[in-house]
Amino acid sequence: MAADVAGYSRLMHNDEEATHAKLTALLARGIEPAIAEHGGRIVKNTGDGFLAEFPSAVEAVRAAMQFQARINELSIGDSEERRILFRVGLNIGDVIVEAHDIFGDGVNIAARLESIAEPGGICISQTVFNHARDKVAFDVEEAGEQILKNIARPVHVYRIIIAPGRETATPKPEGLALSLPDKPSIAVLPLTNMSGDPEQEYVSDGIAEDVITALSRYPSLFVIARNSSFTYKGRAVDVRQVGRELGVRYVLEGSVRKAGNRIRVTAQLIEAATSNHVWAERYDRELADVFAVQDELSEALTIALAPAIADAELRRAMRKPPGSLDAWAAYQRGLWHLSKATVDNDETAENFFRQAIELDPTFGGSYSALALYQLQAAALYQKIDLRDAQHSAETLARRAVALDGADAEARSCLGWALQARGEADDALAEIEQALSMSPNLAIAHGHRGATLIFARRPKEGLAALNVCLRLDPRDPYLAVRLLHVACGLYFCGEYEASIEAAKRLIRSYPEFPMVYRWSAAALAQLGRTTEAREELEKAISRAPGAFDMYVRKKAPWFRPEDHAHLVEGLRKAGWKG
Repeated sequence: MAADVAGYSRLMHNDEEATHAKLTALLARGIEPAIAEHGGRIVKNTGDGFLAEFPSAVEAVRAAMQFQARINELSIGDSEERRILFRVGLNIGDVIVEAHDIFGDGVNIAARLESIAEPGGICISQTVFNHARDKVAFDVEEAGEQILKNIARPVHVYRIIIAPGRETATPKPEGLALSLPDKPSIAVLPLTNMSGDPEQEYVSDGIAEDVITALSRYPSLFVIARNSSFTYKGRAVDVRQVGRELGVRYVLEGSVRKAGNRIRVTAQLIEAATSNHVWAERYDRELADVFAVQDELSEALTIALAPAIADAELRRAMRKPPGSLDAWAAYQRGLWHLSKATVDNDETAENFFRQAIELDPTFGGSYSALALYQLQAAALYQKIDLRDAQHSAETLARRAVALDGADAEARSCLGWALQARGEADDALAEIEQALSMSPNLAIAHGHRGATLIFARRPKEGLAALNVCLRLDPRDPYLAVRLLHVACGLYFCGEYEASIEAAKRLIRSYPEFPMVYRWSAAALAQLGRTTEAREELEKAISRAPGAFDMYVRKKAPWFRPEDHAHLVEGLRKAGWKG
């Protein structure tokens, strides 16, 4: 690793003493700790820079990204003419080691890569890219073959994208028009874990999630769901791009650092369109007070947004926190696995939720999450008996509500458990109560949409699903949402639109087998029997258990007339059942 300060001579000319002091502070508080944490060592200082070596290219990339982010954090508020930015070059190569220096072509290439890096940027060679790309989350801009001074052969160069204002290659979700809502909108990005300890990821993720929950309670705000905000985790992104992709006016970003028994949380609220900082704050607390930090951070954010949400009453209605950080960490891990929506991840999630309950039986979130797991395992994968899952999920959801009646997710979960029993009216009552407490709770809008579709109100259900997808453009349960969209359109008699929704689902999730029965029935209703027969065969062969549950036996949440409508289409497609 070769690094130096961009425009160092100009900075020293403007204010020699201040520049030297700031550079010394950045080295001590940002660069040296990051290099040490990732197993590297600074071989020598060069006045305005340094040369370092690492045992691994992966660790070198992680260290560079970490200290560049830390330098940005430490430089908030510095004017442009006084801001210190490092350029970094990374390369792999054999070296000749002396007491206070290293030599070789590999070192020379790293130095040349540093010279073509942008201020605040990182340039890496093809060999570093090949080693790190599958082990470190980062976006790159390919700079192609570069002729470097005094280097015999061209070097293929990549620029890691971390500088503000740069675009990253993230595809926009299909079919979503993400214009700004008609009220103030915000996305809370995952907080960067600056501790160098992967175990602390769950602390930083949990703080961000609870801030989202707090802000979601304000009806005058439009708050992007955790699932979509967290797709940016582990990546250096341009807030203007986030604003465009998620359709929000404000973005909150920050970091968490743990040292011993203390925790530091920093946060910045940014206007996405201009990249202007609206508000910034730092919190230093004992680790035991992490939930107090969540309260303070969410309250400070609502105060910072006050000019835009003048009609909102400032109140704090956080979910009841667990008494044990270990329980909270297990719960966070379970949520991560549950969001992956695969059989193996679901089973891992179940283990974490049960562990969280054992560690802290008074924390309602774990009961809600375990209930959702059981319903998903029964309905999607037939891994649990449906009757057992219905009874157990309702019991768990009621326990969560009893523990914390102000927990909107618990209410929504109870509604979903009641819907699974076919009790649509009671289900809607619980879900509506959840939305009255947390109007931006995307999962509640999704539960409401599906419940309405199966309650003979498909047009209202489709509208609610659209709200869910707008609040959570990158919903990890998108396959289930699109399944319900295809179903709702079929019940409305909009067969062509139902087929298109099914196609979209299949394009995005080719291994998800649940939709084929709907496309088969819709095609048959339009008289396209050859295509319908092909879809019917897929519906039966790829998910025989689901076909038996939903078609032959009729799931409890199907109204008789809706089930008959589906069977009518399948018989036109050639089903003899």
